[in-house]
Amino acid sequence: MAQLRQDYAKFEAAETKIVVVGPEKGKAFAKYWAEHHLPFIGLPDPKHSVLKLFGQEVKLFKLGRMPAQVIIDKKGIARYAHYGHSMSDIPENEALLKILEVL
Repeated sequence: MAQLRQDYAKFEAAETKIVVVGPEKGKAFAKYWAEHHLPFIGLPDPKHSVLKLFGQEVKLFKLGRMPAQVIIDKKGIARYAHYGHSMSDIPENEALLKILEVL
């Protein structure tokens, strides 16, 4: 999430809303958001509803959910998806911004 915060203004300039979905319950999620002053939308997903919808993997021996980035266009169509194999397997912001340029 720190990576997304660094280029938040660039995503906003690209008319992009960032939504981070996490496995925590609402109160814990809201507390984390407030403590870290995150500028984007946070969505608690303790029942893994969104996880299941987008096919995000859970690997218990790797501490739970693997990272996933999905770009959804203004019509609600998923145009790009990256499913990480480890917690550090996340596309660079510049790569995501280039994808947004062509949408």
